[in-house]
Amino acid sequence: MKIERFSLLTILITFLFLNLAYAQSDQRPVEIDDYFNLKSVSSPVISPDGNWIAYTVSQTDFDEGSSETRIWMVSKDGSVKIPMTSEGYSAGNPQWTPEGDYLTFSASRNDSKTQVWKLDMRGGEAQQVTDIEQGINSFEWSPDGERLLLMIRDKEEDESDDPKPHVIDRLQFKRDYAGYLDRRRVHIYTYTPGDSTATQLTFGDYDHSSPTWSPDGSKIAFVSNRTEEPDGNQNNNIWVVDADQGEEEGGLIQVTQNEGSDSSPAWSPDGSEIAYRTSVEPEKIWYATTHLAVTKADGSGPERLITKDLDRNVGSPKFSENGNQIWFTFEDAGERHLVTVNRNGTGFERVVTGQVSVRDFDLNGSQGVVLMGRFNEPHEVYSFDEGSVMQLTNENRDYLAELIAPEVEEIHFNSEDGTEIHGFLVKPIGYEEDRSYPTLLWIHGGPVAQFEHSYRFEPQLFAAKGYAVVMVNPRGSSGYGQEFSEILFADWGNKDFEDVMAGIDHVIDRGIADSEQLGVGGWSYGGILTNYVITQTDRFKGAISGASETLYRSLYGHDHYQLYWELELGLPWETPENWERISPFNDVANVTTPTLWMGGSDDWNVPILSSEQMYQAMKRLGIETQLVVYPGEHHGIRTPEFQKDRFERYLNWFDQYVRGESD
Repeated sequence: MKIERFSLLTILITFLFLNLAYAQSDQRPVEIDDYFNLKSVSSPVISPDGNWIAYTVSQTDFDEGSSETRIWMVSKDGSVKIPMTSEGYSAGNPQWTPEGDYLTFSASRNDSKTQVWKLDMRGGEAQQVTDIEQGINSFEWSPDGERLLLMIRDKEEDESDDPKPHVIDRLQFKRDYAGYLDRRRVHIYTYTPGDSTATQLTFGDYDHSSPTWSPDGSKIAFVSNRTEEPDGNQNNNIWVVDADQGEEEGGLIQVTQNEGSDSSPAWSPDGSEIAYRTSVEPEKIWYATTHLAVTKADGSGPERLITKDLDRNVGSPKFSENGNQIWFTFEDAGERHLVTVNRNGTGFERVVTGQVSVRDFDLNGSQGVVLMGRFNEPHEVYSFDEGSVMQLTNENRDYLAELIAPEVEEIHFNSEDGTEIHGFLVKPIGYEEDRSYPTLLWIHGGPVAQFEHSYRFEPQLFAAKGYAVVMVNPRGSSGYGQEFSEILFADWGNKDFEDVMAGIDHVIDRGIADSEQLGVGGWSYGGILTNYVITQTDRFKGAISGASETLYRSLYGHDHYQLYWELELGLPWETPENWERISPFNDVANVTTPTLWMGGSDDWNVPILSSEQMYQAMKRLGIETQLVVYPGEHHGIRTPEFQKDRFERYLNWFDQYVRGESD
């Protein structure tokens, strides 16, 4: 009894002390409602004269139940910031015309389809540039500013509002958010402003993506899978189409022949070569490291891998102005950097580096900007020069000024077999040495992804409520090389389980985590690995499994991953043992952890079916459980009211079962 009274007194004194400290600093721990004050910055692009950087800012309006994206621009020294689009509609994909006299963007205004709009930099209202009946997917100006390339999806034959049956004949017949897939495809068009129609350049039963003009404006490089059965493989290649002749007049060239997926084409300044992102081991699907490659733009080859030895995923290649270097993003052990390499593959250099996450960048001669964030700082626009960076936007200044940021520590520890594992420990607000805390193992999605130095609201919220949060990058994660990732191939819930459990043991051994107050959870693969955890150990007092899968054979043809399942596990009627061996549903009788199951009713990425199955099984077994289904939602919960509800349920479940607090 004396120990209980002393603990209660200690907690009360700590609570009063922290509240006094918060009052003195005018800062406070984050609350759920703060999530809707966060602003998301993206798409920085430098004006041709280098004086301005356009970018987008997205923010949620909780009362309206929606979000809105506006375009802004900031001066190159960060001293002036100007809104370019008004409230009341969303706009995206900002692009300058080559002369810099107009800022253009895509938007759906006045209840119309998405079109290209332009703003005269001398002033005035936005003017509509295109009038495509079904709207556009994306656009890009030609180098001379005379034409646009447009990505346009084929029109529906019957555009009436009457409900119609889905007539399906594709191998890949559904996709989350898109719904059931038909034969309408996305093709490349060119359009001269003022004309009444656009000119179609690509045809056939293929989709096209990532188009980009050649430096002289005569050609367009793009990505497409034009194999006999595009739904049955990942063989995306780089192609080039003549911007005047088009495909039907013989103006089409296949640039790459790699059987893996090639993407993100970028022209060299002289137009002779194309740099791109490639995966050369398609049989290893998403576990294979993506590399930077360069090849001749006329398709004569060879296809040269120039980052093979780096063994890290790359993204968004761009040539330097003189063509001697290639810039790209580089994922590495919980960080994401901006790097360069010489055109021949030598001279690798990290330009913007450190404990940061670089998500996007733009170049204009020697001038550069990055979209960069840190663990406690949402992404903002920075300029960079010779390795030093200067912050240009600070859209979340007021948000961050009110809040106490948790202390974050990078942790390294050995897993059961001696493999070194890396992750993050987020300490609770008001953390004190020599005290243990209720601790949550929060698991990332993917599985081929990583926790990195970028802002995530969940650990901020958990830390504000007094939890320590362990965020491990277990095997299967990206950022640590292909061998580290591909060990998970067809063997889910094995090494990744050992790794996350080793992370929990690490913080328990340090005296930070209370071994009697442990919780676990995550979304997508974070939910899937949670399922492996609760079927293999009873150490956790509460679990939350969001948008997870459990009985894999039952999902074949129901989720949208049929190709990946087949490549990893084989056909379910030929190799059922592979599917059943890794299905956590088969071990549901081992579960003792009270578990909250969550998901969207319309999620075809990771269908709610699995959560329903696990909920039903746990209910039948008499284990504490609950199922929450968000109507009309897909894999990501987008409705603000439901987002708030999800955060509230996270806290209530963990408080009840991890802390043992009653309602």
